[in-house]
Amino acid sequence: MRRYEESIIEFDEIQAPHTKWSTVYEILDSFSWAMLLVMVLFTFFCRPFWVSGNSMEPTLQNHNWVAVTTIGFHAQRGDIVVVTQPNARHEPLIKRIIAVEGDTVDIDAQAHTVSVNGEILDEPYISEPIEKSGDMTFPIRVPQGHVFVMGDNRNDSLDSRSSMIGFIDTRYLAGRAAFRLIPVGQWKIG
Repeated sequence: MRRYEESIIEFDEIQAPHTKWSTVYEILDSFSWAMLLVMVLFTFFCRPFWVSGNSMEPTLQNHNWVAVTTIGFHAQRGDIVVVTQPNARHEPLIKRIIAVEGDTVDIDAQAHTVSVNGEILDEPYISEPIEKSGDMTFPIRVPQGHVFVMGDNRNDSLDSRSSMIGFIDTRYLAGRAAFRLIPVGQWKIG
């Protein structure tokens, strides 16, 4: 009876030999699952977007990466959006929606104010007062199916104030910037 008890081997004690190929397989398996998760995440929920330029400072800096989502997205004043509408720069833009269809925008560069529907905007996200009104004639009404966008760095931004960009057709809004990916740890977007 004693021999029988000694010969019983617990299942937990049985281990397959650990080779370098099994380690490589484990790494590739983990990497494959991670890539699949990233692909599903970026295909259905959000997409990364690289910020190029300083037109959104101080909110976003040059070379930041943001996650752009279309989930529950309906263009609203204050949203930071990625614009894919063809433009003079031939690149996507990231801007803040100032006005939506039917709104009337007025920019007074001498008084340093931006008004929407007669109300001066409170804009804590800009670093300096507006000094440039662009080549558009204000006040101006936003046509149906369009938005009026501006960069937070009002004095160094090519945006809807310029006829080179103009009103943005809402069909060219890739989505809303939900959070910052890079730099890591600075997730929140103001």
